[in-house]
Amino acid sequence: MVTQAPIIIWFRRDFRFSDHEALSAAHSSGRPIIPIFIFDEVFEALGAAPKWRLGLAIECFKKKLERMGSNLILRRGNACEILQELVNETGALDVYWSRAYDPVSIHRDTKVKSLLNGTSFKGHVLFEPWVPKTKSGENFKVYTPFWRHVSSQLTVNSTLSKISKLHSPHVWPKSDLLSNWGLGEEMNRGRNVVSKYINVGEEVALNKLENFIVSKVNGYKIDRDFPMRHATSGLSENLTYGEISPRLIFNSLRNTFDKNDLGAEHFLKELVWREFAYHLLWHFPKLDTQCWRGEWNDFPWKGINKNAKAWMQGRTGQSFVDAGMRELYTTGTMHNRLRMIVGSYLTKHLQTDWRIGLKWFEDCLIDWDPASNAMGWQWIAGCGADAAPYFRIFNPNLQAEKFDSDGQYRKKWLEADKELHAKAFFDAIPVAWKLSADKINQNEIIDLSLGRKIALDAYAIFKKQ
Repeated sequence: MVTQAPIIIWFRRDFRFSDHEALSAAHSSGRPIIPIFIFDEVFEALGAAPKWRLGLAIECFKKKLERMGSNLILRRGNACEILQELVNETGALDVYWSRAYDPVSIHRDTKVKSLLNGTSFKGHVLFEPWVPKTKSGENFKVYTPFWRHVSSQLTVNSTLSKISKLHSPHVWPKSDLLSNWGLGEEMNRGRNVVSKYINVGEEVALNKLENFIVSKVNGYKIDRDFPMRHATSGLSENLTYGEISPRLIFNSLRNTFDKNDLGAEHFLKELVWREFAYHLLWHFPKLDTQCWRGEWNDFPWKGINKNAKAWMQGRTGQSFVDAGMRELYTTGTMHNRLRMIVGSYLTKHLQTDWRIGLKWFEDCLIDWDPASNAMGWQWIAGCGADAAPYFRIFNPNLQAEKFDSDGQYRKKWLEADKELHAKAFFDAIPVAWKLSADKINQNEIIDLSLGRKIALDAYAIFKKQ
């Protein structure tokens, strides 16, 4: 009996069994499959919250594979070296993986492909970022034409079937223990707090999608900006780790969209906004370090400063801003409307570099995404593609009146002596902050009118140069 050479599937995200191109291709071959995750320098560099959440995704996926009679091999180190070792150990002839689109991963994957017989498949996007082109053959730089181009086609290939059984090798290679990696150590005591708000795994993601379609999508366009209406899908966390594919989400909503449901259409616009972020990152790999609009690299933003630190701690004295920052630190997420408000406040009222905010989100968000985070911060700061004008400055008080008129969101996160959620913030914050209930709230660090004037004056001077 001739034993077929196995296929190694190198997982980096896409921890799911539905609509998985690399996994489906390997499964259809009929050959033994060896799944592997390599904790390399790309993942070593992750912030505390995304690194911890990654570990939970790996743990959940590994258990699911084991229930199917398969396994997920864990190794730590250089990806090229480990994959070559695994090929030698197992006699595998092929290595499959889903593409990543951030520059660090691209550099790593290009090197792997040059050394091994590797095959890459479309990753966590609807369209490959190099495919959409303007009529003149250029990449898109503005979202609305990008949406029109994509929506005029709205033909995404059918979702691939869910895999329920994998062929396994006769002998499994050795594997590290996930617990030895310490992926949650940087979270310290915050793990116990944030763990109450996480939603891990493919089954959870599919259930959230179904619940959104049945009970929320019709009101999405109107309700999504109100943080206490809980009108969003909550799928960003699962999309980050590939526990659900954007194509499956798209196709699940397509029939509703065809019926001219405005909620479904608006949600698909948000999904394509995420797509636009990867389109930009592919064509401008320095999206997280340099202003997309090059002239903005000379804008006199401040570096880290005491007011920025107060912003991080939710101690600006602006209740809507502080509530958003405490939601972030307690849950690992933040409502999208609040992300815009706190970002505007940091970059405009406090004149602080958008990269300070980007890095803080990168450390704290369990749904951190390299493309969406970078594009979002540049958009709100005014220096990105299709960005909000710099002189568009969110007034936190007016935003609160409009989207939290009864104050319930602010009460939920700020009244530490009354609310369970606000108490959790004290359990999560670092001891080094040396904050107590009598120190956490303070007077506003800058008057909103004064902050707006300073921002507009700085902008006026900058434009004259």
